[in-house]
Amino acid sequence: MHPSATLCRSQQAYHRDRAETSPLAAIRTLAQKVATAWSVETEAAEAREARRGRTRLIADTLRWQKQRLIDEEHLHPNTNSDLGRADP
Repeated sequence: MHPSATLCRSQQAYHRDRAETSPLAAIRTLAQKVATAWSVETEAAEAREARRGRTRLIADTLRWQKQRLIDEEHLHPNTNSDLGRADP
């Protein structure tokens, strides 16, 4: 399971704050690197979430179109009873 963009942004903010407020240089350096890593993960999470949204929209559109075709066929059935039947 992938982290959400919201979680990534909160982690990034936490580590940036830690990098700015820590009295120890080693912790500041490490926290800055971790914040940068969360920044990269935030971008990936945002891309995943956008892709998921587009996929859902396409699936809903296709489902709606299929249902509309089924409804139209039900409202306007074929009146030619011989259509599709051929003598062998």
